[in-house]
Amino acid sequence: MAHAKEPYSFYIWELSLPRATLNKKIKESFPQLRIATEARELIRVCCTEFIHRLSADAKGVCRRQGKKVIFPGHVLGALDSMGFGAYRQDLEAVHQDCKEVAAKRRRKRMRLKNRGIPHEQLVRLQEERFAEALQRLAEQEWALAEEVQQQQHIMRSLGG
Repeated sequence: MAHAKEPYSFYIWELSLPRATLNKKIKESFPQLRIATEARELIRVCCTEFIHRLSADAKGVCRRQGKKVIFPGHVLGALDSMGFGAYRQDLEAVHQDCKEVAAKRRRKRMRLKNRGIPHEQLVRLQEERFAEALQRLAEQEWALAEEVQQQQHIMRSLGG
């Protein structure tokens, strides 16, 4: 855990990676190994601490360049300064993939907007479909209730 003197002091339980996500990544990375709960927790703390240190260093790179917003280049510069420059090419490739996925999502949203259907009409169509689904559900429940009543009537007539 971080010491109070450090500039990025925090409570680890307030600012940490989700356990489920980290456990999934650990299982994917080491499928044949069983890892003790304490070891998993230590890995989570180390990962969280690494992210905080990387963020602090990226903030420093950003400030030294006179910028107010941290960009991917600042993060890569921070990784270099932390001694992780060997990962730079892989990270740049991942960053490029992320940019492409984001661009595809934007294009998909624009296609929906450019279909010529006003937002209000799309909302109205959605509400109509919800109402139709609700009506079908009510009909199914009504039919089920009638069936249950018939079965109860048959059981009563057989039993008494």
